[in-house]
Amino acid sequence: MKKKIIHIVSLIILQFGCAQDNPPFIEDPLEINYSYEVIVDGIEVPWGMAFINKNELLVTEQSGTLYYVKNGQKKEVTGLPPVYFRGQGGLLDVAIHPNFSENKIIYMTLGADTEGDKKGGNTSLYSAVLNNTDLSNVSLLYKATPNTKTAQHWGSRIVFDEKGHVYFGIGDRGERETNPQDITKDGGKIYRLNLDGSIPNDNPFVGKSGAKTAIFSYGHRNPQGMIFHPKTGQIWEHEHGPRGGDEINIIKKGVNYGWPEITYGINYSGTIITNKTSAPNMAQPIYYWVPSIAPSGMAFSTSNIYEDWKDNLFVGSLKFQYLERLVIKNKKFVKREKILDNIGRVRDVAEGPDGYLYVAVEGKGILKIMPK
Repeated sequence: MKKKIIHIVSLIILQFGCAQDNPPFIEDPLEINYSYEVIVDGIEVPWGMAFINKNELLVTEQSGTLYYVKNGQKKEVTGLPPVYFRGQGGLLDVAIHPNFSENKIIYMTLGADTEGDKKGGNTSLYSAVLNNTDLSNVSLLYKATPNTKTAQHWGSRIVFDEKGHVYFGIGDRGERETNPQDITKDGGKIYRLNLDGSIPNDNPFVGKSGAKTAIFSYGHRNPQGMIFHPKTGQIWEHEHGPRGGDEINIIKKGVNYGWPEITYGINYSGTIITNKTSAPNMAQPIYYWVPSIAPSGMAFSTSNIYEDWKDNLFVGSLKFQYLERLVIKNKKFVKREKILDNIGRVRDVAEGPDGYLYVAVEGKGILKIMPK
């Protein structure tokens, strides 16, 4: 039976300024007229979700289970490829094909060891046909190499543009000195494929000797949020920085986003990575957080369901365990609000076909934000 739990949502208003001058913390949250409802429970790490329609969605459990949910009832989907679950890796994002209603195709990113070399795994992109709760025609579209037993920085979100492309991210896999700035290596990149997995002819590094031609942009650390902007058609991405320097970027073809040559963060030990926060031919983030919030998931609210929330950006915080609302006016971030304070580690956020915001929270499941 669908479990419904209603809670009052705490919301904290954070004064806007430079992100590094305003850490996301206020001691006395203000209570407001929003609540939440648990619509899917019993999922320990709901890493990603994809809505089929108002009543049906797919949810990934990082350890390796894909759930089909209908009216709050979840069932395990069979036929998944083997999932290499280690550290931050495992079964990651899920997305449905733009023409899902006709072809029933879904996409998944997951840790994989398709080579069987026992050297670890790396991030991969699969497609498959969903038949009720079974997968068929499972196809490996891309697999990063080499395999490694490093536990961190796998990425990875999946989005589509309106021109027949699928985008996905792979983190630097803990090899910041080699992977992100080298287009002949996987890791620290955003990739673009045609929907069938082939390489678009106009990808930026097609024809360049030795390059990974699936690469669309590079110089990334660990992408954990990505979305197609509903008005501009741009791809927005956010990624974990080190200690400080989480970023929001607008992804552009062939652009270098700088990691680790430039960053607003430092090592976790407190030592300096670089003194440079900018450099020629390296893009600046449109926003960054200092201290880091460990962002995960990202969505725009496009409906009129929530008062004053239309066109606002929502990002989950793993570290501080809340959902952050960012108000953007005239291309500037002018306000931040902390929503669902202390709710737990927010892993994903999405706007459903019904216009409501849904939040994936570790240990709780999928929550629906309700105006009271």
